[in-house]
Amino acid sequence: MNRRVSTLFFDMNSFYASVAQAEEPALMGRPVGVLTGEGQNTACIAASIEAKRCGVGMGTRQDEARALCPGIVFRPVKHDICVRYHHAILRAVDTVLPVHRVFSIDECSCLLMGSQQELAKAVEIGRALQAVVLAQVNPALRCSVGLAPTRLLAKLAAGLEKPGGLHWLLPEILPDRIAHLALDDLPGISSRMRDRLLAAGVPDVRALYALDPKRARAIWGSVTGERFVRELRGEVVIWPETQRGMIGHGQVLTGGNATPEGARLVARRLLVKAAARLRREGFVARSLHLSLRLRDGGHPSTDGQIRATQDTFFLLETLDRYWAKLPRGRIKAVNVMLGGLLPLGQATGDLFDMPASQEEAPVDLCRAIDRLNLRYGQNTVRFGELPPHYVAYTGAKIAFGRIPVAEDFLE
Repeated sequence: MNRRVSTLFFDMNSFYASVAQAEEPALMGRPVGVLTGEGQNTACIAASIEAKRCGVGMGTRQDEARALCPGIVFRPVKHDICVRYHHAILRAVDTVLPVHRVFSIDECSCLLMGSQQELAKAVEIGRALQAVVLAQVNPALRCSVGLAPTRLLAKLAAGLEKPGGLHWLLPEILPDRIAHLALDDLPGISSRMRDRLLAAGVPDVRALYALDPKRARAIWGSVTGERFVRELRGEVVIWPETQRGMIGHGQVLTGGNATPEGARLVARRLLVKAAARLRREGFVARSLHLSLRLRDGGHPSTDGQIRATQDTFFLLETLDRYWAKLPRGRIKAVNVMLGGLLPLGQATGDLFDMPASQEEAPVDLCRAIDRLNLRYGQNTVRFGELPPHYVAYTGAKIAFGRIPVAEDFLE
């Protein structure tokens, strides 16, 4: 039988904790919890394989982790260091097979072509990829590899064994090979989607695999359901390219920032970072959204349409007006989002807008400030007062689907 696969998916195992072990070789083989920050009893963003075996995982707080895993060592996440390792991994993988798509800081896929698609050859390539990351990057950085005819199945295959597994999935061994998984173990099935499937009479992975694609479309309420089921069966599916629609940043308030004035300054700082990204990535924004999370559980917010802009000064003036509209309370977190993004030059101006020359002058100044900060260091030139409590990596944290670039750590 001529078994062929077209996608190789690799998933770095316990990436943040592995980076901590790579940076401190003395931590190799020891349980490590990587924290979201340096605050008291902050939660783990990741755990090493050794800590996971004791039950420590994402969201486990320090005191709980110590009870589960005596001797665990904690380190705060270092976003810039993790990004550096991410790029080192990509360079290493590229010596074996070109990286096709980057999905997150620790997940990527490659396309297999021609004879590479023969299963035996693909397995050799997968093993070579695992070896080159260990050899060229660091022995602490193990990855699991999955091989399949679709990205969904390749991702599932990579998750079948961690750390360091290498598995393949083809229709001939499906759904038996994945029947032990829960519905929400499948990428793209949230707890809400799981509940919707259960309500529709789809109790497990076997039933989902057998589901008529048109029925799946009805359950999902969109063509996404049909595409999902077809990909699960190994059929090639063309997914439309997603369009960038927003740039946003948020921050939980700590120290002196947990006051009304501190929160306002944090919101301004987040907006300054978002506006710098807007210019660097070549977009204009047409809306601004500001939201708060209060300690009593409230979520006040306000937003509105604005003229298409990259102007930090104009955005800060708008933010101050929005801030005045929000109810006061004990604020826990602040979020700022620039929406309605369009590539620079594609926005149509309003008939009553100021002349283009007057609009460009402050944007040119903003770009000059960007260049000065990149050259001489963060906050060399500031847009007003900074928050009272310095928080590392403001606007430059790794998020799902977003990997910061070097400029994020300097602006």
